[in-house]
Amino acid sequence: MSEERILFLTGSLAEKQLRSVLEKMQPDFYYKVHQLGLKVAALMTADMIERKLKDTFGATKIIVPGRCRGDLDALSQKLGIPVIRGTEEVKDLPLFFGKKRQIANLDNYSVKIFAEITDAPNLTIPEILARAQYYKQNGADVIDLGCLPSTPFPHMEEAITALKQANFLVSLDSLETEDLLLGGKAGADYLLSLHEGTLWIADEVASTPILIPQTHEDLNSLDRAIAKMQAKNHPFIVDPILDPIHFGFTASIVRYHEVRKNHPDVEMMLGVGNITELTHADTAGMNALLLGICSELNINHILATQVSRHASRAIKEADLARRIMFAAKEHDTLPKHINGGLMALHEPTAFPYSLAEIQELAAQIKDPSYRVQISEDGVHIFNREGFHSATDPFELFPKLGVENDGGHAFYLGVELARAEIAQKLGKRFNQDQELDWGCAVDSQKSEVDLHTFKPAGTTLK
Repeated sequence: MSEERILFLTGSLAEKQLRSVLEKMQPDFYYKVHQLGLKVAALMTADMIERKLKDTFGATKIIVPGRCRGDLDALSQKLGIPVIRGTEEVKDLPLFFGKKRQIANLDNYSVKIFAEITDAPNLTIPEILARAQYYKQNGADVIDLGCLPSTPFPHMEEAITALKQANFLVSLDSLETEDLLLGGKAGADYLLSLHEGTLWIADEVASTPILIPQTHEDLNSLDRAIAKMQAKNHPFIVDPILDPIHFGFTASIVRYHEVRKNHPDVEMMLGVGNITELTHADTAGMNALLLGICSELNINHILATQVSRHASRAIKEADLARRIMFAAKEHDTLPKHINGGLMALHEPTAFPYSLAEIQELAAQIKDPSYRVQISEDGVHIFNREGFHSATDPFELFPKLGVENDGGHAFYLGVELARAEIAQKLGKRFNQDQELDWGCAVDSQKSEVDLHTFKPAGTTLK
């Protein structure tokens, strides 16, 4: 048994569940559960704890509910022991105490993201800079200017100069030798792409070339190009070319594996856009899998695009995926329980409480405030007046008695709609919180003011 002594602070409604979860955990530390004299644990604040907590019971650490508001650092200093937020749901505590087996730090990664501006010739310089800044904010390391076939790009050199002056790393993407030569001389850091027949361009400029087969699937020509660059001690990156599904995808994965086996130390690139853009499926999972391949094959560069509407978060997803894969590889573990940002639609523990447990909680409610919860069985709303369940929230409205209270009805409509979506998809639902869509949306989380719809009453669990 560890010498650590943890004091858990809670409210009366959650006390029984907290004790039950801790007993089942059989933790290797001493603990005490203390009910702080309030009903709803989620309404606990640092100031309230300071006022109400008269004894810390010899604890070496205090854990408060995850939604406890206020300055816990200041409270820790006043109490003389660390006060930290636990989980929002009591049933997540076992996972919380498994953090020592998990990875929280996602600061590191090995893969550079080349974010392609595919329509660069059609954009003005200010538009290119704005797009580059947006991509950088989403995780891009290099801004790739894509040249379009049979489309003039008269301001290409000016665009490269402007990006360099704004401190971007720049690559130029073209198969035209004239474009590549001009781009290299204008200061592009990388050139996409050279092959055995155009290697002479690398002798004319300082840019790092990305090497591709001279003809599709011709790995012999790629091997010769690699040998020539190595003989000159010139840096380069190799791209065996990833093909779309049903147009050589599996064979191209095999090519990447073969190139890595034959050239264990060369830098490589994977063009993930041929999968994310050309497959109508959510891109978060595709990025996770593709970055997993990069991790296994030590591929440290990807070319990503955000052209199709369904791929509008592809760069942001790739950024998170590379960090998750790096952390998993570094800690020799599966890419699970590291970060949930790539799980936009589903979650591993969507229903922490069963219908029976929710009904047990509902039996303790003595006030008119509505609580909303979900289980595998449906959506549940309850207060002291009754308990109602449905899979369609419209069935619940006639039972709630809010026909003459527009604000309250609107609030409950929003919460029940969120609950229905979460229940159908298998997502976590927490009353008064937005659903967590991970990388699929920009993070703009907010909480409802709990006092907005009083006195009719709504409250957290």
